[in-house]
Amino acid sequence: MTQGPPADSDGRGARLASLLKLSEEPIVGLSATPDDPMRRHTTLRLGGPADLWCVPDHAEALAALLSRTHSAKIPVTFVGGGTNLLVRDGGLRGVVINLRRLNRVSQPRKDTEPELVAVEAGASTGRVLNYAITRALGGVEFLAGVPGTVGGGLIMNAGTYLGEFIDVVVEVESLNLRGDLVRRSNTECGFRYRDSALPKDELITGALLRLRPRPLEEIERDVAKLREHRRQREPMGVPNNGSTFKNPEGDYAGRLIEAAGLKGHRRGGAVVSEKHANWLVVDREVAPPCSSRDLIGLIEHVEDAVERAFGVRLLREVKIIGED
Repeated sequence: MTQGPPADSDGRGARLASLLKLSEEPIVGLSATPDDPMRRHTTLRLGGPADLWCVPDHAEALAALLSRTHSAKIPVTFVGGGTNLLVRDGGLRGVVINLRRLNRVSQPRKDTEPELVAVEAGASTGRVLNYAITRALGGVEFLAGVPGTVGGGLIMNAGTYLGEFIDVVVEVESLNLRGDLVRRSNTECGFRYRDSALPKDELITGALLRLRPRPLEEIERDVAKLREHRRQREPMGVPNNGSTFKNPEGDYAGRLIEAAGLKGHRRGGAVVSEKHANWLVVDREVAPPCSSRDLIGLIEHVEDAVERAFGVRLLREVKIIGED
């Protein structure tokens, strides 16, 4: 277990580690950091401390940890790549689990069904895309516009105009809070626009995807086009979580926000991007530094202003968790 919590910690993480007996009965393949600031683990670079940040090396360590947290009745939060996540300034209570080391991508039936690709939840979307490209397998070109990890992408059915996870998933694997393995078919996952019916109290551990052979030049062409599209329309070089709001049916959140005159509007260090109005970004040059409260306040202001102007209540794509 990693030692040395931040100076502003109140020791909750160390007490949790003691309750879970991580020193006297270590879980092989588990690293645990008490009172770890969530700003280290989200693309927004915001958020208070996680009481106990845990990263398992393999599924056995994960199952052992879940068994202990379940027995001790300790709350558990699952965090992926932090690309679509805003953690409040008070942080996260209990154990926070990240699967970045469970990141294998493979072809379990390479000789008989090479189009089947198994992906672990901690694998980055870029890694999955590159794996498919090098094997001339199509179907996940949309991942060129989806940052983060497979686990988070599955939960929100992430995608772009080239497709989304619902198009390629055969089944999804997860662990419940007791550490039991659960498998669900594509239909049972309840995928829909930027959402799914995957239970929030289970940890997605991986998925089986069905891709399709496709000429490499066609794959590379679509990927390059999508990346150029992102480069031209999306703000780069500033902390962000991508699109903040879902597109309402028949319209675009960015268009509505811009039409409401909100481009460039700010709350503290939180700003509606001048480049794309559906991107609410963090200005790191202001003092005092941007807080999660600043960004949440700006999100609420945008929701209210668009509803007043157009009678449309925008739905959030970003997930907000934690305590104030």
